[in-house]
Amino acid sequence: MTQHYRKKLIEVALPLTVINDQSGKEKSKKVGKPSSIHMWWARRPFAACRAVLFAQLIDDPSAWPEKFPTLDTQKDERDKLFDIISSLVDWEKSTQPDTIYEARRALAKYTAWSNDDTPPVSRDEIDAYLIKNIPIVYDPFCGGGGIPLEAQRLGLRAWGSDLNPVAVTISKALVDFPEKFKSLPPMNPYSQNILQNSGVWNSKEVQGLCEDIEYYGKLAISGAFEEIGHLYPLIDLPEREGGGKADVISWIWARTVRSPNPAFNGAHVPLVKSFILSSGKKEQFYIDPIPNRETLIIEYNIRKGKPATDMKTVHRNGATCIFTGDAITFDYIENEGKAKRMGFTLMAIVAKGRTGRVYLERNEEQEKLALSIIDNNVEFGKIDHLTSCTNCVVYGLDDFADLFTARQKIALSTIADQINKIKSIVKNDALKSGLLPEGAALQSGGDGAAAYADAVSIYLALILDRVADWNSSMSRWEPQTEVPQQTFGRQAIPMVWDFAEANPLGSATGSFLASMKNVNRSLESLRHLSTIKTSSNIFQADSTQPFNEISENVIIATDPPYYDNIPYSILSDFFYVWLRKSLFDVFPELFRTLLVPKQNEIVANKNRHKGVKNAERFFLNSISTAFVNIAKIANDDYPLTIFYAFKQSEVSEIGVFSTGWSTFLEGVLGAGLSVVGTWPIRTENTTRMMAQGNNALANSVVLVCRKRDNNSAVISRSEFNRALKRELPGAIAELQAANIAPTDMPQSAIGPGMAIFSQYKAVLESDDSPMSVKTALQLINRELGEHLEGIQGDFDADTRFAITWFEQNGLKAGDYGTANNIATARGISVESVKHAGIVESQAGKVRVLRRDELDEKWEPGTDQHLTIWECLQHLVRLHEKDGISHATAILLKKIGDKAEAVKDLAYILYDISANKRQDAKEATAYNALIADWAELTRQAVATHDTRGNSQTQLDI
Repeated sequence: MTQHYRKKLIEVALPLTVINDQSGKEKSKKVGKPSSIHMWWARRPFAACRAVLFAQLIDDPSAWPEKFPTLDTQKDERDKLFDIISSLVDWEKSTQPDTIYEARRALAKYTAWSNDDTPPVSRDEIDAYLIKNIPIVYDPFCGGGGIPLEAQRLGLRAWGSDLNPVAVTISKALVDFPEKFKSLPPMNPYSQNILQNSGVWNSKEVQGLCEDIEYYGKLAISGAFEEIGHLYPLIDLPEREGGGKADVISWIWARTVRSPNPAFNGAHVPLVKSFILSSGKKEQFYIDPIPNRETLIIEYNIRKGKPATDMKTVHRNGATCIFTGDAITFDYIENEGKAKRMGFTLMAIVAKGRTGRVYLERNEEQEKLALSIIDNNVEFGKIDHLTSCTNCVVYGLDDFADLFTARQKIALSTIADQINKIKSIVKNDALKSGLLPEGAALQSGGDGAAAYADAVSIYLALILDRVADWNSSMSRWEPQTEVPQQTFGRQAIPMVWDFAEANPLGSATGSFLASMKNVNRSLESLRHLSTIKTSSNIFQADSTQPFNEISENVIIATDPPYYDNIPYSILSDFFYVWLRKSLFDVFPELFRTLLVPKQNEIVANKNRHKGVKNAERFFLNSISTAFVNIAKIANDDYPLTIFYAFKQSEVSEIGVFSTGWSTFLEGVLGAGLSVVGTWPIRTENTTRMMAQGNNALANSVVLVCRKRDNNSAVISRSEFNRALKRELPGAIAELQAANIAPTDMPQSAIGPGMAIFSQYKAVLESDDSPMSVKTALQLINRELGEHLEGIQGDFDADTRFAITWFEQNGLKAGDYGTANNIATARGISVESVKHAGIVESQAGKVRVLRRDELDEKWEPGTDQHLTIWECLQHLVRLHEKDGISHATAILLKKIGDKAEAVKDLAYILYDISANKRQDAKEATAYNALIADWAELTRQAVATHDTRGNSQTQLDI
């Protein structure tokens, strides 16, 4: 039967510009944010999660015609909700209790209307009302925990689950434990002594937990130092640095292989991608390798300045023997690695000087010490190899134990052992404080001393994982910042030739103490969690199995796996092996397997499923099953929101589509869901639209879904096409009015297009077979292209000529005869277009003028032959030069009532540049202008021409 519900805000409108701006800011500065607690791949911005959740929960004003009877009153109310979202997505504002209160007050008001109640006023009334009337928010693919955390920050009951134990642990650390222990004072004896002298603890935040993490973390590293401190000795500083002893920050190593030249008796040669140590603005240093062909010894000298030539020994096509200059093929290196004959040599040492980094030449004693350490030969488990993701396996590093040097393994193992010992100390201190009974363990849902000790050990284990990220032989030295890099600079474990070994017992980047500061800062960022006591529950679950744990109707907001983009389980094994070593006694069920469970992981892994087709079939079947299970527990009053990201574009004869995208949508629709909207959420710089000449699409798209009506009809392909032509143009025009960036338009148009497609039980092809999602996406994309071509009819004839000429020739010259035919068909001549200042015509050739050839003194108000083409090109020229500037805004204001046509032309030229001419530079220019259009418009309305020129009012 037909389902009746009130539309939510997310089904009608979103303030995308502010959401995307704040998401980008969050991505560029992660330190001190919840995400810095632990690495997780493709984590959605917390700002976007907050905005999407609020918009998913609250009714759109149009759903209340009795309260907002006109379009104007609906818009006014919607603008108020947008203001709330603008505050929610701003990190600083979102940590203020008043911001959360305003959001909850709005939610309570609309919820009360739905229940025919009077909206609550006081905070206590609002809290009680929402807890009673808003269902649990549940993310069945919780990953890094962003969605449950933001639901909790809104004061809602937050649940989440994941198959991956690493994801479950991270989410518990962000959502479950801070909520459970946030009001407790510190349990450690040092802080307890201060408390007894200063008075009563009255904080409702997480300071007590943070103080204990710091105290017991220092205790753990002190214990580790007693055991293995001799493996990390101080080093002598030279007289120029004042002499004395100093901590080592990092050892710089190079992997080595035997020279393939038999005349050199198997002497090992270094494999180095970069000899640069420091490329900063103040001082620059590099390693200068001096090979001695007689002694077969290589000296590694430290030089100041820049090297005269590119000295690296590993190149794109192989390596070079430093003794002979002979080529060393990657096949040879691969064979040496698989035969376990690859070694490594110390090249330099970075120490902590009095005023900064000190670069020291190789110290023989330091090298001998590191190389003499007996490897504990622990096998963590084989790396599940995936081409381009785990290329280290190709060179013989096929076990996770192989990614660490002997010293690194001993250090990490020793710290893990100390974490295990610390747990009983924390529990005893908590009992001595008299504040907590012993109680049950955390695994059993306890909240007493035993559970608290478990929680502290979990945070210490997460710190150890961060240490491992900086302390593997896959960590490069970064010359610009002069620190080791994380192992996971990207979503892969590539082969690293020269690497930086950090000092885990020191205090610099890569150390336990530095990592502890970051984890604590991440926890402290949760200090403004809602003061409402809400329930949370993070647990391990396989989404392809029925959710027996959940009996209530829940609100679904989720971020599922992304087809074949990220092999989560393979990558997270790197961290799992250390978490398991530290936490097996805390969560024996969660860490019962040797490595992360992989068989039911919903990713299209062609190796695991023996071929691309099988992998695609597995993904489709699994995601369909998961969403069938999800739909069963989803509350009908609320839409489902699903974040999805994808990478490659594939060009077919009738459009652009993504295999992962279409397969995912096939699974969602196959579960009986209908897509009612899509919103592109961008986390990259808005001007960075192109990567290697291909579209770099929005990082993620939010799908808004509802359960499909059981009585939906079956229609034919031709009926579907007619519906697209009837309904899609208006929806696209609305998206353009909302300044959706051109590069995001194909994904945004999927929303209204799939809303048409998915409302039917089936769309039948001519042979009565159901139309595939892939075909539907292609038809939607084609309709978008036809719409953009159709709006050309509103332009002046000169602009329409320029569009056609640009599509055929770009900025290159073409034959005059062809140009004249095109111009004649538009009722003008080539001379007319030349007079307009758009083209150059000479010697039988015609060429569209480049922007840098346009008259910089051009004024739209005095141009007697004004065209939309000129207006856009001058606007783009200024925007490329100055960005969002006073001058650009002034020009937009002068363009006046032609502004909307100029924006339409930008969409058209982006489409031509990106999809037909493959001109990345041109496409980027048009996309960047649209991305900034809203702010330029705002400034254009607010500003005036300081030169005193008359202004034309901008029609917006």
